[in-house]
Amino acid sequence: MIKTKNILFTILLLGFLSPFLVLGYFLMAYNYDISTLTNYKPEVTTKIYDKNGEKIANIFNKKHRYYATFSQIPPKIIEALVAIEDTTFFEHPGINIDAIFRATIKVIRAGRAVEGASTITQQLVKNVLLTREKKLSRKIKEAIFALKLENALSKEQILECYLNEIYYGHGYYGIKTAADGYFHKKLDDLTLKEMAILVGLPKAPSTYAPTKNYEISMGRANRVITRMYTLGWIDEIEYQEALFETPEVFNDTLTQNKAPFIVDEVTRRTRALGVNDIKTGGYEIYTTVDLRLQNAARVALKNAYDLSLERIEAYKLKDQKILLTDPTWEVAGDTNTTLLNGALVSLDSKTGNILALVGSIDYKVSSYNRATQGRRQPGSAFKPFIYQVAVDLGYSGATKLIDIARTYKYEKDGEELKWQPRNYEKNYKGLISLREALIHSRNLATINLVNDIGLPQLLREFKKFGIKNLPNDLSISLGTISLSPLQLAKYYTSFANHGMQITPHLITSIDKGGNTLYEKQEETYFITEPTQAYIMTTILRDVVNRGTGRRARARGIELAGKTGTTNNNVDGWFAGYSPTVETIVWFGNDDNTPMHRWETGGKIAGPAFSQFYQSLLKLYPQIQRKFIAPEGIIEVEVDGKKEYFSDISKPPRIENQVNPEAELLF
Repeated sequence: MIKTKNILFTILLLGFLSPFLVLGYFLMAYNYDISTLTNYKPEVTTKIYDKNGEKIANIFNKKHRYYATFSQIPPKIIEALVAIEDTTFFEHPGINIDAIFRATIKVIRAGRAVEGASTITQQLVKNVLLTREKKLSRKIKEAIFALKLENALSKEQILECYLNEIYYGHGYYGIKTAADGYFHKKLDDLTLKEMAILVGLPKAPSTYAPTKNYEISMGRANRVITRMYTLGWIDEIEYQEALFETPEVFNDTLTQNKAPFIVDEVTRRTRALGVNDIKTGGYEIYTTVDLRLQNAARVALKNAYDLSLERIEAYKLKDQKILLTDPTWEVAGDTNTTLLNGALVSLDSKTGNILALVGSIDYKVSSYNRATQGRRQPGSAFKPFIYQVAVDLGYSGATKLIDIARTYKYEKDGEELKWQPRNYEKNYKGLISLREALIHSRNLATINLVNDIGLPQLLREFKKFGIKNLPNDLSISLGTISLSPLQLAKYYTSFANHGMQITPHLITSIDKGGNTLYEKQEETYFITEPTQAYIMTTILRDVVNRGTGRRARARGIELAGKTGTTNNNVDGWFAGYSPTVETIVWFGNDDNTPMHRWETGGKIAGPAFSQFYQSLLKLYPQIQRKFIAPEGIIEVEVDGKKEYFSDISKPPRIENQVNPEAELLF
């Protein structure tokens, strides 16, 4: 009896206090901070584009989301959403009392939840502010927060938050993201059926995702379309066309990363520009890269790598066969081919825009970017800078150089040492023209040229190139300086850009919310007169046509360049250019051990250079194919061969000139 009285007393007490408890709970919940929605600033994906506007990649932190303002969302999307999710959205205060009563009656009759009653506002609150637990307390909070949110934001602002926040399956957050991911379209370009697919997704994204369950997704979309027709929001023609449409759906990866080396380098450079929230800030970054050339560069580098491995295996077989008959044969050694790698960078010679940049043979195996971060000796690929200084001082391609061996003595740590450089061919020409010396990469002629100019003067002249950390000895003649392929590319623009060096660029602009935060500024430096740069180009053109760079030739286009092979074949380079595009190729072992002794710059890097330009011609057959001589170039026959001169590099005599007007210059 006492127990029964206690129960009755408790019931009466609760009945008396319940209005106060409900009021207290309401006040407590209403004071909850909803600034996450009232100041809605979600993490937004950054997009990177190539020079033609093709997307290279998405960069994001945890959620892949593009943001669309309400004004950027087509009205038909709003109509489709409201039709299927919350028909009275623009009339209710955040909760729909009628829908709640209908859902409650159905729950009582069925004994379980069979119909939801959440408005669009409540769905937004649940996704952002609450958990998904199925408790009465959560539903009450949801309703209270919805009322408060409707008091703080306009209906349009709520819809903007909703359409950018909600999950649409396949890793897509926000309707703009889903439109791009599923259909490769902007919101304005969506068909009614595609809109219906998207607004039907939030109810059950994994079930209705068109990449997983296409037919189920179409059925859900048709219910959206039918609802719009029933409400009179679309006409009969729109209704019928939308019902029977079957849109193409794409099953993309979220990042869509088509050029990982470019993405890594863009990320590094944007941080240097002070952009520290690249994964969440929603930037649009436009680059100078041409994705088609980027792919061509990757393929060319990989093919040259494969050819090198095939040659190395052939060398080993040859060694083994010769050893059977000649035990004294010197075997080249067991080259560790797993360490062999390469890099390629290509730029527009006039603007410095980086068109392609590949940092290794396979990004999945090694993401280390050898094109920008690797520092290796360029060897003979550095010689053109020495020869350009000589030409600028009045030398010409016809100037005779001494090609003989010398022994140089020097002191190191108190000990006298000797340096006896030699030519790669291990022979001497005695006297050789400057043109032929560079064409055939004669080391001894180059060293004697440096001696003739004088090392102090050469180093002073080198300052105009901006090259730093140069060795203060004759080893500079053989390219004993460490440079990355991209650095070498910058310096080579001095030849390729008619005597004007230009700083390479990768990022054209950085935009956010319609505002340009960064725009590239060209940095050019005068190096030499166009005539002097052209004289060098004619020599480097001969390097490709009949010198050490013959493997770099490409049919249908004039190319100029220089091979580079360092001591013991540690590095192999080809650095060169067409009339408009410059390209640097490097190969070597990652641990600085020698490649095979027969793998030279011309043999390993030349074919990659050649294939890249063959691809360039196929992609852009309209590009300039021949070098054009600037005004002031004089053509004269010297010893029966055409040679090029200027008012600085004067011809040795006038009587054999090809161009009679040349004498007007003297």
